[in-house]
Amino acid sequence: MTNSKAGVAGFPMYDLPEVRGALDSLWAALAKELRAAGSTHLPAGLLHDEPLNRLWHDQALFVSQCCGYDLVNRHIGVLCPLVTPRYTAPGCDGTDYCSHIVVAKNSEIEEIAAARGRVCAINGFESHSGMNALRTLVAPFHRQGKFFSRVWVSGTHAASLAAVARGEADICAIDCVTHALLAHHRPAALAGTRILCRSAAAPAIPFVTRVDRGGEFAECLQTALMDVLKDPTLAEVRQELLIEGGEILPPGEYDRIAEFETQAAAAGYPHLR
Repeated sequence: MTNSKAGVAGFPMYDLPEVRGALDSLWAALAKELRAAGSTHLPAGLLHDEPLNRLWHDQALFVSQCCGYDLVNRHIGVLCPLVTPRYTAPGCDGTDYCSHIVVAKNSEIEEIAAARGRVCAINGFESHSGMNALRTLVAPFHRQGKFFSRVWVSGTHAASLAAVARGEADICAIDCVTHALLAHHRPAALAGTRILCRSAAAPAIPFVTRVDRGGEFAECLQTALMDVLKDPTLAEVRQELLIEGGEILPPGEYDRIAEFETQAAAAGYPHLR
């Protein structure tokens, strides 16, 4: 693969400071595979703490990760999925993942319908795991298009968990991979909370590139990613990232995430509120 644009790379979706060394090692192995395939123009390393919109809109984007909800909405026709990891976190099955619906440890809420009228924290309105999956879960129980008394945007899953632990919010939906990484590296982040239930499953967050880099470029990246995700010498790196392998999913598989939105709208609940 040759490409005159070195571009930028970032794996932002699970970029906790505690696992950045593993992410950098994953990138270094991927870059090595790409050089062996003939690429001479590669990003020098991963960008960390780059705003997602800036990264995903960058016309020089080389490789990244993107939430499936963004993939089928704002970035449709701009970003294309390459390889979907198989994660080992509780709640994952093959290339599917889910959201853990979290409440305070001493919460009176014992089923999702009982959260009606409570305060909800979400990481963002364009998040599948934090918003879209939760919207579909509560849709059958809305009243005149409203379920929560207030929806508060925290900005991150960790901030949503903190809000629930402090009693500032009653419930939140957390990507199960993020939840597992926090449980391992930052257990204090989960203190005072418990899992109420899980959302329906959906395709996990994929590695992506820009559509306009072309099919040959994407295929080479796919091959390199698949090699890296099965390389036995990287077993410890993948274990730290909770990755056991990866798959190239059929075209249209991420339409399953759009179906969450369709299902909620069909129930008369198009907006999380």
